[in-house]
Amino acid sequence: LFSNMFMSIAEEMGITLQQVSHSVNIKERLDFSCALFDSEGRLIANAPHIPVHLGSMGDSVVSLINSRDGDLTRRPITVDDVYVLNNPFNGGTHLPDITAISPVFDDQHDRLFFVASRGHHADIGGITPGSMPPMSTNIEEEGVLLDNFLIVEDGEFKEEPFIELLKSTPYPPRNIRQNINDIKAQIAANNKGIAALKGLVHKYGRQTVASYMEHVRANAALAIRNLLLDLEDGQATSTMDDGSTITVSIRINKQNRTAVIDFSGTSAQTQNNLNTPLAVSRAAVLYVFRTLTRADIPLNDGCMEPLELIIPTGSMLNPRAPAAVVAGNVETSQIIVD
Repeated sequence: LFSNMFMSIAEEMGITLQQVSHSVNIKERLDFSCALFDSEGRLIANAPHIPVHLGSMGDSVVSLINSRDGDLTRRPITVDDVYVLNNPFNGGTHLPDITAISPVFDDQHDRLFFVASRGHHADIGGITPGSMPPMSTNIEEEGVLLDNFLIVEDGEFKEEPFIELLKSTPYPPRNIRQNINDIKAQIAANNKGIAALKGLVHKYGRQTVASYMEHVRANAALAIRNLLLDLEDGQATSTMDDGSTITVSIRINKQNRTAVIDFSGTSAQTQNNLNTPLAVSRAAVLYVFRTLTRADIPLNDGCMEPLELIIPTGSMLNPRAPAAVVAGNVETSQIIVD
């Protein structure tokens, strides 16, 4: 019951985002995703949106928590704040995918959850219109990088500072007004999720809702552990058009019902844009194991608990800045899944 309620909230967020967005990418091509997260930023439930968004969005929420909590020099996350992020080296995918993150507080101003929406913006700058340049060699050529920018502070939309940020880069967006309108649509979707979660808390109590979030995660972890009993060790290598190789080995411990997914041996990050951010590589693995289980569970972070992921830093599946990554999200991620 609670699992379906959580998923229903994410679906309502998605409907709101589609209805009030402006760009073709979000309104008609439906390149967006919405999800709920617990107080630690772990994915709990999502609507059936874009898998590579959903499996990576939690990394964006965790990056926000890490950047604000415990740092007395920075403004803490408070009620009616919204942050935007697209940094591929800090939980993002590629630059057109902008994530809007909102905290959910109770009436006592205790932070309980997070909601987030990610939409593929029609243009976020870069050397070509659409921010998907085929020949980019560094992240700057792909558009404006946003790293947990506080776009709504105490309920006030910080439009002018945001416009200044967008214009201050070498390759600014070509239609900033559309960026702003789509981000406002994402904020509206988040507000829909906040209101629905608060309604659950008022009806069932904060402890009950938080407990069932934990149960949903634990149930997903159990489903994956049971799945591992039916799988065997294996390895594979795929060679891409540019000669780069992706190598993976899977080692399953049936006694502990855990698995190691090891991408050691994968090519180093490249000078083209086929590099894949760590969050995307993780999302691809999460998606595969979720689709292998027959259990009716939402794709959430519990699916990753039995899995140890090894992806060497500096490889094309975990590149260092300022690597170009725009194709890694859409091309390389599918090879990882294969």
